[in-house]
Amino acid sequence: MNRGFTIPSFKLPGVFATIGAHLPQWPHSLALTTALNAAAKVGLLPADSLAQLDERSFVVEVLDAGGVAAFVYRGGLFRPLLTAPQAPDLWFQANLSAFLQLLARQEDPDTLFFKRELSIVGDTELGLLVKNMLDAIEWPSLPRLSPFQR
Repeated sequence: MNRGFTIPSFKLPGVFATIGAHLPQWPHSLALTTALNAAAKVGLLPADSLAQLDERSFVVEVLDAGGVAAFVYRGGLFRPLLTAPQAPDLWFQANLSAFLQLLARQEDPDTLFFKRELSIVGDTELGLLVKNMLDAIEWPSLPRLSPFQR
């Protein structure tokens, strides 16, 4: 869905991944779980689907930034993991631009997957559940900002 602003496909220079991989990763996990819990609290994530995530572990890796967020869904909350599990239930890998395009709903997960811009490894049924949850999110409409508004 294009609303006037398009996020181009890009790849950060390699130095970002090199530096990012040497930085602590737990802040990424904390930030992502905070956002996911807020989305769940305001009803953007369906409760019936969330219940199916219980005790499942996830890793989201931003390849060109060197960032990894690891978390588990337990007891009704997304909880950060200090280190990524060796074999999470689901592992997403993409460059920053692909994740931004997903978030902006500019591209869907299937398109990015088939263009080999998004890698999803792990439990296929869980992957489909997460994909359907993402597709079902109804982002609230925000007022369009204009440089001419006062």
